[in-house]
Amino acid sequence: MGMYFSGHVGDRMDFRIFLTIGMVGTGLFTSLFGVGYWANIHFFHYYLIVQMLAGLFQSTGWPSVVAVIGNWFGKKKRGLVMGIWNAHTSLGNITGSVVASILLKYGWGWSMVVPGLGIKFVGIVLFLFLLVSPDSVGVSLDDDDFVTPKKEGEEITEPLLRGKSDDRDAVGFLEAWRIPGVAPFSLCLFFSKLVAYTFLYWLPFYISHTAIEGRYLSNEEAGNLSTMFDVGGVIGGILAGNISDRLDARAITAASFMYCAIPAVFFYRSYGHVSMTLNVILMLITGMFVNGPYALITTAVSADLGTHTSLKGNLRALATVTAIIDGTGSIGAAIGPLLTGYISA
Repeated sequence: MGMYFSGHVGDRMDFRIFLTIGMVGTGLFTSLFGVGYWANIHFFHYYLIVQMLAGLFQSTGWPSVVAVIGNWFGKKKRGLVMGIWNAHTSLGNITGSVVASILLKYGWGWSMVVPGLGIKFVGIVLFLFLLVSPDSVGVSLDDDDFVTPKKEGEEITEPLLRGKSDDRDAVGFLEAWRIPGVAPFSLCLFFSKLVAYTFLYWLPFYISHTAIEGRYLSNEEAGNLSTMFDVGGVIGGILAGNISDRLDARAITAASFMYCAIPAVFFYRSYGHVSMTLNVILMLITGMFVNGPYALITTAVSADLGTHTSLKGNLRALATVTAIIDGTGSIGAAIGPLLTGYISA
């Protein structure tokens, strides 16, 4: 729920400061969760409150980074650029799992403290070097969406790390909902993330309880194999972004991928056990079609709607629109694994 609040605040603040606060806060409470290991804390509500606060600070991230990237890249090439950029989410998932598993033998607390310290360090680096928009360094997007210097003789009066390039009032929460496309794409992402996060949390369990070539995999083997779903997601995000750029049709691309995901999931369920090779191929295809629209909607689509023509050039809606879309999707992400638990019980 912090996502809705974060986007509203983000459009009214310097994104550089807002992101720094979010990253440092996330690192702090993630580390405090790990401190419970050495402090021998067995009070459930301590971990519950710390996790909730960590999630609140973490929710500042996505609306802000999409808004910043949206400021730097125009609509014509946004799908491909953001599809490639979005690969960092899958890379982060894989890296986080590997780092946590390596540190686990030293005590589970290190698996929380070390990533927490890492994100705090990156937050400080971001505060020092992030350029929020082209205007902050005296360049602008031309008609072909390329970043170009301002014309000779035109004064550059903006300070180097200026966080806002638009003096108009930020778009309100309810006003953002009325932007054409925000509500339907929010609903679309709700179901897309519901499926994607069900795979994220339940795929290792499913693999370890399904015989592949007549053999059950260990938990470690199942976890390693499940990363192929993320690899497919990276391919799907880039492919969906590139196709949507070429066709200039974000909605058609997202819908096509989601329809293709239905038979992909069915074939993985029906034939994934036949052989390891077939399992990997079907998992890659499933990840591509499931995560493709997820990546497209949370990046290029959100940026497009945040700069919709109905806003008349007001750029101070990007974070709010992104937060609404991704926040609605996150509700689906929470419901999906919960429903799967009840169904499988």
